[in-house]
Amino acid sequence: MMNSNEIINALTKDQIRTDLPELKVGNNVKVYQKIVEGNRTRTQMFEGTIIKVQGGGISQTFTARRLSYGVGVEKTWPVNSPNIERIEVSRLGKVRRARLFYLRDRVGKSAKVKEKI
Repeated sequence: MMNSNEIINALTKDQIRTDLPELKVGNNVKVYQKIVEGNRTRTQMFEGTIIKVQGGGISQTFTARRLSYGVGVEKTWPVNSPNIERIEVSRLGKVRRARLFYLRDRVGKSAKVKEKI
């Protein structure tokens, strides 16, 4: 007899996306998101630094942050969402933390993450 975790894993295994890159905290990413306006669909890009990855399996989410006209903007997406068209990693970040919440207090050069060479 299967327990509840095995049943959930069996049901969700075909819904997990394998076409996305590995999402690591500190990386700069471009997230292309599908936006539906009335009867039209368009793609909008959000470019920012990943400050948090949480969960696992079908319910895994990540949060990206960027500065837009001097105001910090954070967005959280489910990794396996069908609304995400694609994700591109533009910079690999070199960090020593799992959560980069300290970036919320910083502006300008101090808000940058070192690049992994």
